[in-house]
Amino acid sequence: MGYTVTLHNHSVEICRSHCLQRGLKQPGTGCSSLKCSIVNIPTSNLTCSVNFSRTIHSCLPWKVNNGSEREVVSLVCQGLQRSVCIDTDEFDQDECWGSEDQNVSVKGKFKEQINLKKVPNSLMAALDGRFVRNDEETNNDILQQFCSNGKLNDASRLIEIMARQNQIPHFPSCINLIRGFVKVGELDKAGRVLQIMIMSGGIPDNITYNMMVRSLCKRGRMRSAIDLLEDMSLSGCPPDVITYNTIIRSMFDHGIFDQAVGFWKDQLRKGCPPYLITYTILIELVCRHCGIARAMEVLHDMAIEGCYPDIVTYNSLVNLTCKQGKHEDAALVVYSIISHGMEPNAVTYNTLIHSLCNHGYWNEVDEILAIMKETLHPPTVVTYNILINGLCKYGLLDRAIKFFDQMVSQNCSPDIVTYNTLLGALSKEGMAEEALQLLQFLSGSSCSPGQIK
Repeated sequence: MGYTVTLHNHSVEICRSHCLQRGLKQPGTGCSSLKCSIVNIPTSNLTCSVNFSRTIHSCLPWKVNNGSEREVVSLVCQGLQRSVCIDTDEFDQDECWGSEDQNVSVKGKFKEQINLKKVPNSLMAALDGRFVRNDEETNNDILQQFCSNGKLNDASRLIEIMARQNQIPHFPSCINLIRGFVKVGELDKAGRVLQIMIMSGGIPDNITYNMMVRSLCKRGRMRSAIDLLEDMSLSGCPPDVITYNTIIRSMFDHGIFDQAVGFWKDQLRKGCPPYLITYTILIELVCRHCGIARAMEVLHDMAIEGCYPDIVTYNSLVNLTCKQGKHEDAALVVYSIISHGMEPNAVTYNTLIHSLCNHGYWNEVDEILAIMKETLHPPTVVTYNILINGLCKYGLLDRAIKFFDQMVSQNCSPDIVTYNTLLGALSKEGMAEEALQLLQFLSGSSCSPGQIK
């Protein structure tokens, strides 16, 4: 006997077998009787049929925790497969029976497994539901609610529906959605929303673009990051200095040094502004990873492209080589400064003096001081503080005090750093009388003794 269920002009037929044999050790082997029953299934636009055979286990009564019996049938639909658990209360209790000691105790729940990739377009349209029928304003209200509640996937799905309906999504919500996907690492979904936003006439901001570029670079997707940079200008939001810096730094992190130099040359040829910050970062990274000789070559090549270094660029190289203890390389950089018609400034000299003091090269320090006195950049209070601190660390207090006296005689007023450095060194050496004299001198200066530590 058979029954049918009509769902929006579609029918579903569910058939069940009956166990006629008691005491079966294997479920389903004694199912010979077949009966069909009506089951109400809340769905729509589905064409379904139930396949039932003698070997299927659905004729076995399953006992659940609450004592009721359930049976499982296999519901096979075009494009949608699911397992449905049906209480036997909906049928006659005697329709499927077996020995009590053969009943199976079941704990847990049956979970649906739906392969959405196999869902036909007609079904997907049905799942889109009311969004397809909504107007643009209503969908944008829902979109903003999804974004406010952190429902990224729902918001992304709605944006795609709106795109198919030729509706323009709320651009601030699109930006929030893109940033949200970037934060959770869903870069492909972020890219899809970005594409829809641009095609709808929206212009993302630099912060959003830079977030995506940074995330792509972190994952080693350099080609995608560069492609996104190329698309920025076309979308009305040209790359900024942060965009270029991020890509260049990432290239060096991944060991592709020559590609980084080539990338910057290519951008300059395409009309990119010759950002000095980006240029300085590039030269410093080349020097750190490839050496000063290669850095000098890049300086020359960039000048041909119209990107010229300034004293800040050179000072970064002086600082780097000094930190590495490569004073000969630092001297080469200073020579390059002079040969290009520039002059080292106080920062250049102070950087050199600081490094030489740390290594105890006092003769070289004296030479640089002599040069400074002959230029437009005489020693400053910072210069003397570097000297006094270096001498005190080496226990050369007599020379430190001489520089202090020289400092005062040249109308270069000591600051609180100067006094603290000298007083600390004098106290460690037990030179109490000299420390008191320095305090008395301090009391007559513009510095407050209360600032002494």
